[in-house]
Amino acid sequence: MDATTNEAPELGADLQVEHGAVRCTGNWTARTLERVDRLLRRPAWPAGADVLVDASGVGALDLAGAWVLHGAVQSLERGGRRVHFRLRPEHAALLRMVSAPDLAVVAPGPAPARSLLFRVGAWALAVCGEVVGLLAFLGDGLRVAVRGLRRPSLVRWRSVAHHVQSAGFEALPIVGLLSLLMGVVIAYQGAAQFRRYGANVLVADLVGIAMLRELSPLLTAIVVAGRSGAAFAAEIGTMKVTEEVDALRTIGISPEALLVLPKIFALAIALPLLTVYADAAGVVGGMIMARSEAGVSWPDFVDRFGRAIHVSDYLVGLGKAPLFAGIIGLIGCYQGFQVSGDAGSVGRRTTVSVVQSIFLVIVLDALFSVVFSVVGI
Repeated sequence: MDATTNEAPELGADLQVEHGAVRCTGNWTARTLERVDRLLRRPAWPAGADVLVDASGVGALDLAGAWVLHGAVQSLERGGRRVHFRLRPEHAALLRMVSAPDLAVVAPGPAPARSLLFRVGAWALAVCGEVVGLLAFLGDGLRVAVRGLRRPSLVRWRSVAHHVQSAGFEALPIVGLLSLLMGVVIAYQGAAQFRRYGANVLVADLVGIAMLRELSPLLTAIVVAGRSGAAFAAEIGTMKVTEEVDALRTIGISPEALLVLPKIFALAIALPLLTVYADAAGVVGGMIMARSEAGVSWPDFVDRFGRAIHVSDYLVGLGKAPLFAGIIGLIGCYQGFQVSGDAGSVGRRTTVSVVQSIFLVIVLDALFSVVFSVVGI
């Protein structure tokens, strides 16, 4: 294709109709097609059945000129004429490109149905990839944690204190309310059954064992997963979208040490303390309901509670809390680092972090129950 030139007016595109022929002269480019456009609005084509379109006199031809020339040929052919074309060799490829037949656009058919085996295999591969990625992230986190324990000056303790406040202190109202209500529900259901056998005082046993061993650490972990785990994923995910994580790596700062370690340390501190608080709130709720529904006075409830509940029951529930904290912090931070693309990915990964955290916490709690039952704790 020849370059577009700013030549004299006589080199502009022109079209002359003669007897049995249409002669094209000048430069047929985007800047010089004004005269041809006017002529083609009211074309006076030759009357014969055979027409020669002689474009060998065209000096320069670009894509716009080729389209106009092709349109003139189509106009002649629509009139029932046989068109014979004469063209310079260097312009032939460009005209062939614009005069190529339209490609047939075929609507895509429905996607082939995948077999059950294929879907199960794809799901298994996705799960395996997620597990491998999580284990690799866990390894990096443990490496950074060991380094922080060896050199405490590397840990951002101000950030740890901030997350202890946001994940622990600010969660006291909702954790206390849920635990209090759960103690009320357990005592109410237990009192309705024990009343039949005149064993109302056993409500203290039920409330104590259920809250201290199982429900207090589990409810606290679920609340923290919904609050803090989601916040961790959203915070790191937003930093990933805005490329702040990449900027930290560029300047030589480990994102795991800066973003992950303080969060996990904070949860390891806050979650056991919240569990103790939830234990107390749940027992208080049980005491209130036991007195109103089962007629068990508070001194009798405390006396029975002290004789029925052992230190091991309390330590079993409290010992679960640090492990639950590790799961919540690990899943939340990992899903935050998996954010890619746009802000929609932040929402999806945040949802996944909450679902996975709660699921793994419940699975781990069930495993604890089985193990403790086997060893007799």
